[in-house]
Amino acid sequence: MERVNTLLGKHIWLQFALSVLAGSVLVMLLFPGPSVLSVVIRTTVVSAGAIASVLIARRRERRAAGSTDGLVVLDRKLRKGDVPTDPAERDAMRALVAQRLHRTRHRVPALVFLTVLFCAVTVLTALTGGPRQTIGLALLTVVFIGWSIYNSSLQQRRLHTMATALHTDEPTRGPAHSAARPQAQSQR
Repeated sequence: MERVNTLLGKHIWLQFALSVLAGSVLVMLLFPGPSVLSVVIRTTVVSAGAIASVLIARRRERRAAGSTDGLVVLDRKLRKGDVPTDPAERDAMRALVAQRLHRTRHRVPALVFLTVLFCAVTVLTALTGGPRQTIGLALLTVVFIGWSIYNSSLQQRRLHTMATALHTDEPTRGPAHSAARPQAQSQR
């Protein structure tokens, strides 16, 4: 799984292609009939705004991390909970965590809005569409909202844990450093 995360982190276009493909397959399953090409084109056009916002956020994160490879490394460390020891890497991680915390500050109202939106679309589909579309959208609503809430909470915990770890004292640099530190504090 780590290889897949690294590959998708380095090649953002692959994430877009896979998401458009998955969205197109879902649309074709729920609403059969239109040609595959028209569904893929429509899904790509509808996804353009989301793709643009992801690219803007990604550019800011890459600027904070220094490079795409640096961003991939920092993201891996953030997922695993590894606090960087290199001062430059710690500064880059601080900037990355601060950006993500700032960007997710309204996550609870956004999740509530998404839940209401998905439920409303499901109810309206039940009133106007067939059972296939209603069941499909109901399953999509439950799975997507459940995953969004779980993943959002997990990411917030990781970000807050990393922010706390980064704002504590610098990491120790071996047994000699940790032994000298209490003596220096006791002489004050």
